[in-house]
Amino acid sequence: MGYNLDTKVKDTSKNKKNILPYGDTMNDGKVQLSFTLPIKNDEKGYQAALETAKNMNLENVMVADAITLEDEFTMYVTYGTLTKGVNYDDIHIEETVSNILSKDEIENLIHMNFDQPIVVVGASTGTDAHTVGIDAIMNMKGFAGHYGLERYKGIEAYNLGSQVENEDLLQFAKEHHANVLLISQTVTQKDVHIKNLIQLIELLEAENMREDFLVIIGGARITNSLAKELGFDGGFGPKKFAEDVATFFVHELINKKQ
Repeated sequence: MGYNLDTKVKDTSKNKKNILPYGDTMNDGKVQLSFTLPIKNDEKGYQAALETAKNMNLENVMVADAITLEDEFTMYVTYGTLTKGVNYDDIHIEETVSNILSKDEIENLIHMNFDQPIVVVGASTGTDAHTVGIDAIMNMKGFAGHYGLERYKGIEAYNLGSQVENEDLLQFAKEHHANVLLISQTVTQKDVHIKNLIQLIELLEAENMREDFLVIIGGARITNSLAKELGFDGGFGPKKFAEDVATFFVHELINKKQ
């Protein structure tokens, strides 16, 4: 008789009150953790790595590998057991949009509710030089079989690319009578994306333009709750496509009209 992993998982994962990582056995709490310390790769460094993992409340810690990066920098790969679980039932997420429409459904909704095309201006702003995210949403070819906004009937899309200053974005948006601003913040350090996003909202408010646009942000470190906290209308994290974003802003614009 063969061992059925799917059955085993289903039988033992009904309790969502105390979920732990899965290694070999359901809820065994086994995790792999890698990190770099500014120390030499020696016995003392080995012990420092053990203590570091223990400080993260891991038990039964072992250092599986120590890789010298430079004389004073070592990367460690450790294993351990996490004993404190998560109550899955207590987690509540505010979704930006729940019922995602197809491209055809979005185009039909625009046709029924708008006399003019919806103008969308997108960019990676500030020092962000990455365009993968904004291109996936905006460009005609899209990503992974999901067409971008440039292909949508009833949407006039402008992708300004990367490293666009907030002032230049707003100037372009005003000149083209934009309805929606899409801001991508893909890879940042030391929370510089937060400062840049706050500066955009402050700029809009200073010019009494905050209500002129729907302002949406997206990126690997973006959540809808963070977006709302920073003063944006909505936020999208990773693995979202043009239809996710378009479903949201079309419905929001219809509500705004009403």
